[in-house]
Amino acid sequence: MSFLELTKARYSVRGYQENEVEKDKMAPSAVNFQPVHLYVLEKKEDKEKLYEVYNREWFKEAPVVLAICGDHTKSWNRKDGKDHCDIDAAIVIDHMTLAAVELGLGTCWICAFDAQRCHEILGLSDNLEVIALLTIGYANVLPSTEKKRKSMEEFATFGLN
Repeated sequence: MSFLELTKARYSVRGYQENEVEKDKMAPSAVNFQPVHLYVLEKKEDKEKLYEVYNREWFKEAPVVLAICGDHTKSWNRKDGKDHCDIDAAIVIDHMTLAAVELGLGTCWICAFDAQRCHEILGLSDNLEVIALLTIGYANVLPSTEKKRKSMEEFATFGLN
């Protein structure tokens, strides 16, 4: 699959098959994620604890839920103080979502969850922040054919004038 085919095939999956995800298809250590730590939740009892922070029926179907955390003590800060931890985590998540498509898996990147409660459930130290949740599994729903995309002129400025 070409990169463009890969990016077009990727969608937010909100319905999963019961099939387990093979261990060789989950290789978060292959990504360069120095300030990022992943919690890989596969056991039903572990995932059930997270339903409190994001209570959607389709979320409960996902065979794997990743909690992507950023360690602000390890992230790079720009000269003006801008912490790049969230950016580094977003790069990891983006690469994982695209790699999942290549492996025949579906994902959904979740940010609308109770971050403080998730932090408590995972028992994280103060330097770690749960940046996003990512569900992974074999989709049982097809992507919506109605993707509403902005035109290039709506999100890009060409030149300085």
